[in-house]
Amino acid sequence: MGLATSPPVVEVDTSEVRRGYSLEDYRRFEAESLERHEYRDGEVVTMTGGSEAHNTITVNLVVLLGFLLRDSPLRLYSSDLRLWLPQYNRATYPDVMVVEGEPVFQDQRSDEILNPTLIVEVLSPSTAAYDRGDKFRRYRSIPSFAEYLLVSQQEPYVEQFSRRDEGVWEFRALEGLEGAIGFPRFDVELPLGEIYRRVRFAETA
Repeated sequence: MGLATSPPVVEVDTSEVRRGYSLEDYRRFEAESLERHEYRDGEVVTMTGGSEAHNTITVNLVVLLGFLLRDSPLRLYSSDLRLWLPQYNRATYPDVMVVEGEPVFQDQRSDEILNPTLIVEVLSPSTAAYDRGDKFRRYRSIPSFAEYLLVSQQEPYVEQFSRRDEGVWEFRALEGLEGAIGFPRFDVELPLGEIYRRVRFAETA
């Protein structure tokens, strides 16, 4: 499979931070806002918009996982559902989440989930370091969390972190379009060629 190319896409970090918000203020603000925002223990941070490649990859993942998990007890959620991290008093919107069994929600709500097993983030230039570092560290406070997938939108490259016994995380990286990411606990594989189907990569010198 050849790599489709397009002119370079430059993503500008236009995030805005508002401080001094209680959780109740944030929830009211978020319910009325046309944009999505993270809540970071009193700070409300505007989430930047994604590129065409980011959107295409996210849709590919949702379609692929939706098909592969359709007859399983696993539940698939897109970035419209908020994830709540009670240990850090934070809320965020992962690109994709998979839950084993029944979803558990914060305070009997229907918009803040607590128990994803798989989280997928499609990396943007402005957020890649955050997704790999501070965000991942906070995600690890989730007892059910066991699989983390970081998907580059600039080249066919995927990083997989899998939790093993005693909380040890194993790392695997795949690049190119020929391999597949395996999830033995779900009994599924995600071919990179399908994750990157119809993605137009920026030309490099």
